[in-house]
Amino acid sequence: QVQMVASGGGLVQAGGSLRLSCEASGLTFDHYQVGWYRQAPGKEREGISCIDWRSGSTYYVDSVKGRFTISRDNAKSTLYLQMSTLKAEDTATYYCALDTGYYHGVCGLLARSYEYWGQGTQVTVSS
Repeated sequence: QVQMVASGGGLVQAGGSLRLSCEASGLTFDHYQVGWYRQAPGKEREGISCIDWRSGSTYYVDSVKGRFTISRDNAKSTLYLQMSTLKAEDTATYYCALDTGYYHGVCGLLARSYEYWGQGTQVTVSS
């Protein structure tokens, strides 16, 4: 049984940094992609970054490109999201998710393809 446990959220001032972690367990797949999503109050869930676990290929949406970095530690089965130069509009609940599909080494952020989701961790950026 796959479990995803996200952590690392908190309160930070605008311009600051925060690193989110997502520990995965029960992984028995040959390939998968993992992604980070976020949902702000009153807004739809938004995919922001993903990584192909085997190839390491990454993708970012424009709103976080250059400020956020996704990475993974294979040995620890842990996904990270390093967030820098945080803005008030980054305030949201952040979720990690895993998709067991195979996409030829690249990743995407089609939410309905992600089968497993973490519980979310709250990030609040004060301005």
